[in-house]
Amino acid sequence: MNTIPTLRETIRAAEEKGVAVGHFNISDLEGFWGVVKGAQAAGVPVIIGVSEGERDFVGIPQAVALVKSVRDTGYPIYLNADHSYSFERVKEAIDAGFDAVIFDGAKLSFEENARITKQCVEYARSVNPEIIVEAELGYIGSGSKVLDEVPEGVSLENLTTGEESARFVKETGIDLFAPSVGNIHGMLRNAPEPRLNIERIKEVRQAAGVPLVLHGGSGTSDEDFQMAIKAGIGIIHINTEIRVAYHDAVKAYLAEHPDETAPYKFMKPAVDAVAAVVEKRMRLFNFL
Repeated sequence: MNTIPTLRETIRAAEEKGVAVGHFNISDLEGFWGVVKGAQAAGVPVIIGVSEGERDFVGIPQAVALVKSVRDTGYPIYLNADHSYSFERVKEAIDAGFDAVIFDGAKLSFEENARITKQCVEYARSVNPEIIVEAELGYIGSGSKVLDEVPEGVSLENLTTGEESARFVKETGIDLFAPSVGNIHGMLRNAPEPRLNIERIKEVRQAAGVPLVLHGGSGTSDEDFQMAIKAGIGIIHINTEIRVAYHDAVKAYLAEHPDETAPYKFMKPAVDAVAAVVEKRMRLFNFL
């Protein structure tokens, strides 16, 4: 039987190779198979993400079972409880057997964010030391959707600093750190995506001492992605891009086949569209 490396080992191996692990959110079975097929086509490990809303829709034990069904075949696939806004939702995912959890306290004060994050870390360690715990510092918006403007409350000037990164990691004991470095959640409809601050990524990575996670990756340029990876980004989150691909594929198919009622027929283009985006991104993140 194949021995699958732990997520911690996979992240460490990616950092040693100078590449990043791709993280893609799902809302249903079609999205799941699209991500799996795209990752397998690129031949690299993948992280499946489910936010609180996505978990409520898919089902927490169902998400665990889906990922396990593929991992049992020998493929390195992992499950992350993306953007959890309370200790209770983090605990729920840990108890269900997720490989990783994120407490998102970016809208809280530094002190409150650190307090709840530390609580999450301590609980994860008590259940299974292999569970990866991530936290965020610096608000970049919320939700994976197409936007008309930069989300309210997001500052592209007041980014996460090295000093506060070092303090936050030291006080909480997290495994992964998600800073604000010019990234935003969602994609801008009629404007260029903000550029990432590569120098700030370098500063934060050095100060934090743990791998960095880039949230809000959708719409970011290929050049910025690869420079960010070289500067210290270890995991990249993509969601809006695959949601748009999914939506557009189903819409186009039904426009051409308005009388089709078989879901396995009109959903197949969505699976293929998601797989194409995932494979392209995975090849980019791995410099293939």
